[in-house]
Amino acid sequence: MSSFDFLWQLLENHGVVPSKKAECARLWDGYTLQQQRDIYRSIRDKLRTGKFVHYDPVRAVKENAPRQLTTTLSFNDYYARFGTTEEQGGWKRIFIKEQQKTVYIK
Repeated sequence: MSSFDFLWQLLENHGVVPSKKAECARLWDGYTLQQQRDIYRSIRDKLRTGKFVHYDPVRAVKENAPRQLTTTLSFNDYYARFGTTEEQGGWKRIFIKEQQKTVYIK
């Protein structure tokens, strides 16, 4: 079972809008493993304590995502913006092993 499957099971038991599953999965894939864990725990804990979790799964994930103090660009977006893949101007290249992709953070 993937990390998204665990999240979806949690949300599905809450009664989310099932037609948003694919969109939610794409959003989920954009987060690092640590961010996914934080989102899952936040939603799980809210549901356990009877707090509100949105029935739109995309909003539920976004509203429970940790606030980013960094800016992230995908490999393609970074190249499109700067015309290079070299680190510059405070940007750092990071390889996310779990997702097998490169991103740039600042």
